Amino acid sequence: MKANELRLKGLDDLKKMESELLRESFNLRMQKATGQLSKSDQIRKVRKDIARIYTVLTEKGKQE
Repeated sequence: MKANELRLKGLDDLKKMESELLRESFNLRMQKATGQLSKSDQIRKVRKDIARIYTVLTEKGKQE
């Protein structure tokens, strides 16, 4: 997900995506702990997507 795509979305959509990604991050961490994680790079991608969402939310908050 690119930051430009996120900037086009509304606050409700961003918050919904944030909660989904946080849940996915938790699931990936649990898979890693139990040795079931096949693609370890997914954790990094999800973390970066969460950071992008937080950045866009902060930008939108300052604009208002």
